Amino acid sequence: MAREIIMFLLIVCAGTAGELCVSRAMKTVGEVTSFHPAVLLTIGLRCLRLKWMWLGLALMAIAFFSLLGVLSLANVSLVVPVTALSYAAGTLGGMVFLRERVTRKRWFGVVLVTVGVTLVLIGQS
Repeated sequence: MAREIIMFLLIVCAGTAGELCVSRAMKTVGEVTSFHPAVLLTIGLRCLRLKWMWLGLALMAIAFFSLLGVLSLANVSLVVPVTALSYAAGTLGGMVFLRERVTRKRWFGVVLVTVGVTLVLIGQS
């Protein structure tokens, strides 16, 4: 069970940290206003010059391979709900690291997700 817990932590923490890094990189690049291939290529090349993008991609890769590992050990009916804790981590990370404003309604949604994950874990025992 310790392996699964470590992998779950990697999925939630590395995945969320990766998304926060990529978000920071994209805020640096600026808003995508056109989906014309030449514009997307230009934006993609700008992204590749940012350390935040590379760090984010590396962390997201760690989370992805941890997900593959835990799927080989545990039931998908447990894995998917537990990985939903990323919603809570992402909301907290967005507020703390990206200085995003989080409304009460959004926090209420995060609490509902967390309660749902708790119910799944209790039912697993």
